[in-house]
Amino acid sequence: MAESNEKMSEKLNEEVNEQAKNEQNNNKKKKSRRHRGSRRRKIVKVLFWIVFAIALITFILAIVNVVSLRSNNAFVRNNVEKVVYENQLKPEKEDGYYTFTTDRDFKILQITDVHIGGGMLSVKNDNMALNAVAAMVTAEKPDLVIVTGDVAFPVPYSAGTFNNKQSAKLFAQMMEKLGVYWCLAFGNHDTEVYSYYSRDAISSIYQDKKTYPHCLFVSGPDDVSGCGNYVINVKNSQGKITQSLFVFDSHSYTDGDYLGIKWKYDCIHADQVEWYKQTVEELTELNGGEEPKSLAFFHIPPIEMMDAYNEYKKAGFKDTDNLKYIYGEIGEGNEAICCSKYNYGIFDAFRENGTQGVFFGHDHLNNLCVEYKGIRLTYGYSIDYLAYSGINKYGLQRGCTVITVHPDSSFDNVGENYYQDKYSPINKKESVDMEHHMAEIEGAVESPLKETVSNEQD
Repeated sequence: MAESNEKMSEKLNEEVNEQAKNEQNNNKKKKSRRHRGSRRRKIVKVLFWIVFAIALITFILAIVNVVSLRSNNAFVRNNVEKVVYENQLKPEKEDGYYTFTTDRDFKILQITDVHIGGGMLSVKNDNMALNAVAAMVTAEKPDLVIVTGDVAFPVPYSAGTFNNKQSAKLFAQMMEKLGVYWCLAFGNHDTEVYSYYSRDAISSIYQDKKTYPHCLFVSGPDDVSGCGNYVINVKNSQGKITQSLFVFDSHSYTDGDYLGIKWKYDCIHADQVEWYKQTVEELTELNGGEEPKSLAFFHIPPIEMMDAYNEYKKAGFKDTDNLKYIYGEIGEGNEAICCSKYNYGIFDAFRENGTQGVFFGHDHLNNLCVEYKGIRLTYGYSIDYLAYSGINKYGLQRGCTVITVHPDSSFDNVGENYYQDKYSPINKKESVDMEHHMAEIEGAVESPLKETVSNEQD
């Protein structure tokens, strides 16, 4: 009996111990669940506050940017005045193309690389850019302004915003206030991959004829690469096309360089070349069988500009059978010409189809103009106060290009520096270094063409 009681006692102890172990394990599991739950709650709280902080910062930046933008909107609204013309030409739509009709010289003003940031960090620089463009347009009184890219520079570390619409609208509002007919080609910075608005969205702004009736931008055919491939014609009173003005989208970046940090630039694509050829054929038919002379405008320089400069440099900066120096220089550091490595034949097509001159921008310190293989290649003087760090302190590169198209289809062009007395801006011109090229002071290699330019001026 005692033996039986002892066994029962042992069994009972075992059950109690097992029960205690189970309770202990359950308590550990509960503690573990509570710990995991507490950790999850902490993570959720941290994530909530991170998201809240980002949203709050974004909201504050948006408000600050709107407030900042108001000052330049007010500058345009209250200070920019309509350009006074004796007899301003007005384009009409003929055969699907904007067309100017005149028997006199037709004056084009090329503006390039305006680089309006449109944010809180770029208010002062944006105002200087607007001030400069308004002064030159007012003084030159062109029949047409063509902007060869980079109206906007929505790069956050310089502008304080990703919103490229603000820059586009600000510039368009100023041009409308000036009352000057104008158009543009897109540049690589106008619609960056991180910008809020695409080329199509920005195009819809420029094509809003109710708001911007003086803007002649056309998005172009949907089945052709890019946005903004179109033509503007100049005719005489007899109906003959004296000059066709081709505008192209030279795109942005290639080979996965989505942010443009490797300088892998794009160019005019093969289907655009075909569009150009077909359009020349159509214009020839409309022109009674006579192929019209033409000029071309886009942002990124063709690779032939590099070929031309290299040939000129190899010849000791003297003219060759292929090349004739007109004016200007390559002022970029290391004599850079930032073109694409690709070439789909647009230059050869130009040579075969009546294009006499090509105008572009992109490299802000270059303003070289040469005739190469029968075609004049011209870097426009730039506006930029923002994109190149410190460029607002230098003035030799800043200005515009005046192109005069004659009734006999010939043309002339000249680069004009902004800091001449003939340009009288609304606000006083900023003080800039007019003795040194930016490349000299910033430590980049200075172009050997400087001596050529100095000798010509002497």
